[in-house]
Amino acid sequence: MTGAAGYMALVLAQAVAGSLAFLWLTPLWNEVKRGFFTLTTGILLVLAAGSWLSTRAALVAGDDAGRWSATLALATAGAVGLSFLLMLGKRHLPARVVGSASVGVAIATLVAMAGTGRQAFPVALFQLLAGAAFLGSITDGLLLGHWYLTDRGLPRRPIDRMTTAMLVAIVVEVVAIVFSGFGGVESSASLNPLLTAGALAPWIALGMVVATFLIALLTRAALRGQRASAVQSATGFYYLAVVTAFTAEVAVKTRFLV
Repeated sequence: MTGAAGYMALVLAQAVAGSLAFLWLTPLWNEVKRGFFTLTTGILLVLAAGSWLSTRAALVAGDDAGRWSATLALATAGAVGLSFLLMLGKRHLPARVVGSASVGVAIATLVAMAGTGRQAFPVALFQLLAGAAFLGSITDGLLLGHWYLTDRGLPRRPIDRMTTAMLVAIVVEVVAIVFSGFGGVESSASLNPLLTAGALAPWIALGMVVATFLIALLTRAALRGQRASAVQSATGFYYLAVVTAFTAEVAVKTRFLV
């Protein structure tokens, strides 16, 4: 894979995989109403479709890992789409089974994408999984914060847990950025020439992750409040975290591909 489409394919695939994992593999099923799963799978379907289209656009001749990435990205979109349709049809048990299976398919997509990286496969896979946890915790946290507006009786435990996951993922993300290196590498300037000038990309990414960490601390502080407005304040901070997190991942992924 190559170019701006390749970078976006990586970032979107990470966001989908991480969001699916936090959605289906945490206790949320027993905590929130089923509408949250319908909403979230609908949004993730759009992201998964975008990941597949970006992967297809980024393919280069002879790239076996890239072809597998496109195939698995399509399978991920199909699994997410099926779980969404099952949720719409109120077939909740099959939806949960398919949704849980979609996590494995999404992670398999990241495994295939790791083969397109310029670094050793284990390092590349670690970077993708770290980015998935980073983006997934923030994406689901933002959606969960909005869900509190529709479910006034929802306890704080789900969003507290997601905020803790975000804090842990930030630490892992810093390690992943360090592993990407800080020297200059050959990369396409098709996305933004600043990201390839003087090896600025990892420093931009690191700065955005630090900003996300500060936002996460403010989110945690806001959630200490007892009023319902505390969750609304935390959701506002999640909005900022989405901007800084996705900026960080786009920046560092300009150095990922061969």
